[in-house]
Amino acid sequence: MATDVFKINGLSFAYGKHEVLKELELTIHEGAITTLIGANGCGKSTLFNLMTKNLKPDTGKISLYGENIATCRIKDFAKQVAIVHQYNTAPSDLSVEKLVAYGRTPYHTMGLSPDPAEDEKKVQWALEITNTTAIKDKPITELSGGQKQRVWIAMALAQDTKVLFLDEPTTYLDVRYQLDILRLIKRLNREFGITVIMVLHDINQSLYYSDEIVAMKGGKIIAHGIPEEIITTELVREVYDVDLQIRTVDGKPFVIPV
Repeated sequence: MATDVFKINGLSFAYGKHEVLKELELTIHEGAITTLIGANGCGKSTLFNLMTKNLKPDTGKISLYGENIATCRIKDFAKQVAIVHQYNTAPSDLSVEKLVAYGRTPYHTMGLSPDPAEDEKKVQWALEITNTTAIKDKPITELSGGQKQRVWIAMALAQDTKVLFLDEPTTYLDVRYQLDILRLIKRLNREFGITVIMVLHDINQSLYYSDEIVAMKGGKIIAHGIPEEIITTELVREVYDVDLQIRTVDGKPFVIPV
């Protein structure tokens, strides 16, 4: 039986009087790639921010391996969960290697590392896995969009966590780099057992690279399960308010986006 990584019970959140999430119930399973999908404004980004401690729920509870994340210190949370946001910034003169090394910060005390050799090992591993070793001395500003995304993922990997959050990791990338990033994410999951929770806008990429889909609309979860079982013409119509045909490609549903 799969272990529950995140368990959400009765989760609600509002911006002022505008209710965004309404008593959500959700379980995220260990070892899976779970993707949140839905039209703009459905609540998926808010849910992402609540699960990553960037927002606090109005009501309800989010548990990580049985512990309420509301009582978990940020530093302890960062030893269990790494996050790659949609928008990231860094000083213009910072090198790739130095940025990736910031991923070791949760393990430092008063700015000092208790084990510099372990830090170096994790940083070099993260650079290697993301194929960024050759550019480790370059400043961030000299990188392409696809290279930058790999570097931010490398920094997250240097944290040495078993859970990785990614908020729209393919945004603003051309199709080649989109596929590079998605294949890297799948490798991290399959080879290293990292549980991945991500938000994607491209429904077909979501279906092909996910083990489980969480479909949202109007602040509610309207479907959750493996793509082959839950993705139907009716669900696509309900989620996106559009009629599209669905075909099967490599055993997975594929939405014809025209």
